[in-house]
Amino acid sequence: MANGIMTSTATLPSELSEEILANAQEASAVMQLAGKVKLPGRGLAMPVITGDPEASFTAEGEEAKVSNPTFGVKELKPYKLTVIELFSNEFKEDYSAIYEELKNRLPGAIARKVDATVLYGTAPGTGFDTLADATAIDLSAKPYDGFVDALDKVSSTGGDLNAWVLSPKARTLLLKTKDDQKRPLFITNPAIEGKDGGSSVLAIPSVFTRAAFQAKNQGKSPELVGVGGDWTSARYGMVNDIAISIADQATINVEGTAINLYQRDMFALKCTLRFGFVVRDKGLFVRLANGTQA
Repeated sequence: MANGIMTSTATLPSELSEEILANAQEASAVMQLAGKVKLPGRGLAMPVITGDPEASFTAEGEEAKVSNPTFGVKELKPYKLTVIELFSNEFKEDYSAIYEELKNRLPGAIARKVDATVLYGTAPGTGFDTLADATAIDLSAKPYDGFVDALDKVSSTGGDLNAWVLSPKARTLLLKTKDDQKRPLFITNPAIEGKDGGSSVLAIPSVFTRAAFQAKNQGKSPELVGVGGDWTSARYGMVNDIAISIADQATINVEGTAINLYQRDMFALKCTLRFGFVVRDKGLFVRLANGTQA
């Protein structure tokens, strides 16, 4: 790879690609909680069972009752997730420096985009689910009751809320929630757990990430501070390894500003990952709001 990095397209060395993906999975709340599937380039049709099998007692000589759950199919399609980094030409003389930059910067960029898109964002196309239209539960008036309502909402849809994805703002709400004696409700030992805001809420594990926060949208939607749901019903997939392409004589558009790479003695490195996400039923998830919709 060291001799081929400056070709037009290439694949990262397997050990580096694996490390970047492993770090991205560790940094992403969604990839920590959802199940992973191997995703072919054309996508995958996943069978979905709506309803559980039902057992029954049968008297001697009678026919056994046949359980007949409903089957469906959900499509899981991959879409390109791209990161473009600009480097000085001096980096060409030290490939290890490029590798180190990629290892340090790519996992966080991938994790933030995956989480932000899946939790509140717009799907890049069909066959890709987001939770942007899941039911919103307000925590602002009574946080404790709000979390209980979230449990009830998911269970009423036939799910088991097994993990929260919470923002730092949600941590603040948790730490401020107290009983009538002014004792924290969500942590048992403030001296030990106060720093992290507790690792669970209502005995359900929590994962904290900044991507779980979304500011109020011009008074039309509430401030969002997290998501809870039955993550056994969620799947994500990736196609192959991270691929890269190099350009050193192109003009790059950086937020409306044109940068001529040749003129500035720079080169651009584009990293591409093909990623997909799907859930069995969006009713198995709820968004946690800090306020109500205007």
